[in-house]
Amino acid sequence: MKNKIVIVNDKMQRNYRYELTAPMGKAFDPEFKPDLTPKQMLQLGVFGGKYMTDCRKEFPDDWFTHAQLAAGKKDCELNFFRIDASQPLSEWRRKGWICEDDPRGWFQWYCRYYMGRRMPAEDERQIKRWKAIRRHIGQIRKNCESGDLWCRKRQRQALLHWAYDSRKI
Repeated sequence: MKNKIVIVNDKMQRNYRYELTAPMGKAFDPEFKPDLTPKQMLQLGVFGGKYMTDCRKEFPDDWFTHAQLAAGKKDCELNFFRIDASQPLSEWRRKGWICEDDPRGWFQWYCRYYMGRRMPAEDERQIKRWKAIRRHIGQIRKNCESGDLWCRKRQRQALLHWAYDSRKI
């Protein structure tokens, strides 16, 4: 199998290139076991529907078939839990969480990782961050009745942003 080169031209990257070296949705690091695919996340409603509106050409069309995407500015009513659980990109930059290869942050990294891009050092860093978000699962279990989806909905929405399916808690 010949590796595919993806060329990105969107509002945040011009002529950015990356290589897909793993099969889509497979060959993940053994410690990285997300509950949701990027397609499922977009269908459920994440990031106020604003995250992927200018870079659809980079990803499979079927990811967007039932995606909750905003026509204009961010709309938190499109989020599964109808609440804003995001920090602004400027805050992510200030904290040093943004990598030059993925200027939109973790979800962009995940989409590209899911597609088959591998960048060992960055993959390790992002998987470590993903694992750290699990602490919110413990808070939901400690403070909410099982199945009460509307208890701690900001934390639940944040978990969805990190590919954890908080509907199962």
